[in-house]
Amino acid sequence: MKKTKSVIATCLFITSLCGPTYAYEEITIANGGSIAGTVTLVGEVPKPKGYNLTTLPDQVYCGRISDGRGWRMLQPFKVDANGGFRDVVVYIDEIEKGKPFDFPTPRIEAIDCSFNPFMNVVWDRHDVEVVNMDPTMHDIQAYETSQLGPRVLFNIPLPMNTEHPRDIKDTSEAARYHKHLAGTPMRQDVHMTKGRRVFVMQCGFHAYMESWGLAVENPYYSISDANGEFKIDRIPPGTYRVTVWHPFIGGAKEYDVTVEPQAQTRLDVKIDAPIGRLYANQMVENPYVRYTVTEDIQSQIVPTLEKQTY
Repeated sequence: MKKTKSVIATCLFITSLCGPTYAYEEITIANGGSIAGTVTLVGEVPKPKGYNLTTLPDQVYCGRISDGRGWRMLQPFKVDANGGFRDVVVYIDEIEKGKPFDFPTPRIEAIDCSFNPFMNVVWDRHDVEVVNMDPTMHDIQAYETSQLGPRVLFNIPLPMNTEHPRDIKDTSEAARYHKHLAGTPMRQDVHMTKGRRVFVMQCGFHAYMESWGLAVENPYYSISDANGEFKIDRIPPGTYRVTVWHPFIGGAKEYDVTVEPQAQTRLDVKIDAPIGRLYANQMVENPYVRYTVTEDIQSQIVPTLEKQTY
């Protein structure tokens, strides 16, 4: 229970997003238009979440990505040098008829003690697939959530590939092991409660492993890329309410957009960076004030893959 507190605390701040009640119908779109643009974060990028690796399992292997002082960070705000905001979902709910909805099964990989991708879309009453690529066990704890709090969707172990060595005892050898082999894929049904759309998954062993998703009912969505860019195409002409969502921006943002036949409409979204403390485990200066962790213990956790900074 202790390892799930960070995700549950986060869930309590997520605004409920009510889903549509219709059944989507596929039709031929002869004169569709598109919406394209960039999502930009304006202001100072918030601090990441911080996790003391000495209090969690597999600190040597997972510490290959850390700050060099025994801390692993998770940054939900992925922003490029120009403010382009990655992993933001842009979608249109109200389209009842449109282009084919060929929804692939979302695949989430546990790799280097991270869940990738960080952001997905999911489809209610359909599977997600989770695969462990690491030489260590992970545990899937998946929730649906709203402002009323979380509800567990599933909780299962995520086995590692049997070809990974199990007898690494030397910490320096464990820190250098970088091989990734797929374990048995685990498929689980995402069955959301009516009116709930937010999906979040965390590892029960390694609390810094998170993946988020938003349930969709039609194919008119996009997730902003590394430059903050997105595009939704083959939209039936008309005026729509476009929704922009990320789990840590204080709720969804909405924009009215008119789509003309066979034309591209530009929607550039600027989101003010939230300020203040966003999560209970936000990274702070001099974090070891709260822990008795010696330099010797810190020195065993070596960031051989990525040295994190903030």
